[in-house]
Amino acid sequence: MRILGVLAVALLCAGCAERAVDTHPAGHGPAVASSAEIRLTGGGVFSAPEPRASVIAYDTTLVPPGATARVTAESGAVLATSTVTVTGMLPGRTYGVHLHVNPCGLKPEDAGPHYQHAHAHASAQNEVWLDFTTDARGEAAATATRDWAFVAGRLPRSLVIHAEPTRTAGAEAGAAGPRVACVTLIQS
Repeated sequence: MRILGVLAVALLCAGCAERAVDTHPAGHGPAVASSAEIRLTGGGVFSAPEPRASVIAYDTTLVPPGATARVTAESGAVLATSTVTVTGMLPGRTYGVHLHVNPCGLKPEDAGPHYQHAHAHASAQNEVWLDFTTDARGEAAATATRDWAFVAGRLPRSLVIHAEPTRTAGAEAGAAGPRVACVTLIQS
């Protein structure tokens, strides 16, 4: 009987070894099982900043009335893929775009700093940068895939569109000028 009990426990745990565990360096968050899929979404027509608005244009010169955005940020055990699609933006313009740690708010700064995976260092490998250049109709799409997973309990909460392309080197790495729009992300 005891052998059957041990065999039953062994069979129940047979799939346990397949789960990926996110082991952050010391001081960078807890080790959390990350095999569950995470899906964040947001989007709609940009509006003026107001309480509970989830798609906000802070600068209507760079994000004209009627402009739209659709965002998905998905993560499995070892990959994070984020996509943004926009319409109605200024034609032929490059915008810097990043995931941020807080939801959108009345002020551009309310979205907080960039979402960073493992450490406080701005880089395309540690953050999600989705810069795009619009076509002649003001439309664009961008996708970024990272070889790490979002961590449950510490997820990106918004996508911020900046006025300038993201600087990729030096002390200014990650900077992209003023925040001109924001899309709050919700877990779906």
